[in-house]
Amino acid sequence: MARAMKASDLRIALFSGNYNYTRDGANPALNKLVGYLLSQGCQVRVYSPTVPVPAFEPTGDLVSVPAFSIPTRKEYRVARGLPASVRRDLDGFAPNMIHVSAPDILGHRAVSYARDRGIPVVASVHTRFETYLKYYHLGFLEGGALALLRRFYRRCDAIMPPSQSMADLLRDQRMNDDIGIWSRGIDTGIFTPAARSTVWRRELGIRDDEMAIGFLGRLVLEKGLDVFAAVVGELTRRRVPHRVLVIGKGPARDWFAEQVPDAVFAGFQAGADLGRAVASMDMLFNPSVTETFGNVTLEAMACAVPVVAAIATGSSSLVEHGVTGRLVPPDDIAGFADALQAYCEDRDLADEHGLAGEARSRAYGWDAINRNMLDKYLEVAARRGA
Repeated sequence: MARAMKASDLRIALFSGNYNYTRDGANPALNKLVGYLLSQGCQVRVYSPTVPVPAFEPTGDLVSVPAFSIPTRKEYRVARGLPASVRRDLDGFAPNMIHVSAPDILGHRAVSYARDRGIPVVASVHTRFETYLKYYHLGFLEGGALALLRRFYRRCDAIMPPSQSMADLLRDQRMNDDIGIWSRGIDTGIFTPAARSTVWRRELGIRDDEMAIGFLGRLVLEKGLDVFAAVVGELTRRRVPHRVLVIGKGPARDWFAEQVPDAVFAGFQAGADLGRAVASMDMLFNPSVTETFGNVTLEAMACAVPVVAAIATGSSSLVEHGVTGRLVPPDDIAGFADALQAYCEDRDLADEHGLAGEARSRAYGWDAINRNMLDKYLEVAARRGA
């Protein structure tokens, strides 16, 4: 009888379209995962496009994959595939598990490499790429995009979205027969109610008695900036006292500033500064429907900040309506305004829902979450061995 594979037997090649060159919602989680896998005795090698000055230092061994810049989004790079030099490195590493994190050119080539050699493949799911199209007036291509995604994910042995709501959607879309969950963790040393700073708020011009409606994330259209601006406009028409606090940067920053001219833009924040920024909000408004998990939602909850979010994958698994925040249909401008107005006019209600969210966030510890991915590797390897 064959010996069951252990963590120390795994040689994992992880493919990422953006492992560390630009900070986004997915790559901190991938770096956390690699750190955990290394601590468990796994061998890991990461393949991704790189830049001379990345956003942060990578965890583990990172092999640079040749790539080109996206003309309309120059901060992102797309790998050209798996050139001979990278294939030689892969052959030398001799992986017995492939992890792909995006259905891009690199991901497709990695899956083909694995299938040619009988290596199992696990895919993590980080973004609802098909939802991006409508923000660039290409919504008519969504059906074709879903077909391409289905082809990609069905060539994998298992797929791991970060939330139950996303897993349910992928099941309905027939993306794969083996769908687990690799959630996201929270660093409670950074995201805590204790990080709130009235001094920092005052430096930004936000009074102590003002209710700050926060936006947190990259300033790109697909984060629902148009909906956010429309809702703020509705609150202004209703004469609801509030301030908008925007945390993040991105190519749509100038456009967004024109739409919410009275907002405070605090720019990109990281580490303890990010924790302070989130905790200093009075509520988070997350209208995005493109998330698979919603890191910003969990970060706000850990800071005891109530969340108003769109009914969409990710947020629907985190926010308990009427308990830790409010869930509203994605395009319901009046509904979003009602939810935010309730918190703006009732600080006690905001505090009550914020504290409930903090309690719920304590279930998201990184080690237990990353163990789920490791267990899936071992499960898939055992199934392939059988």
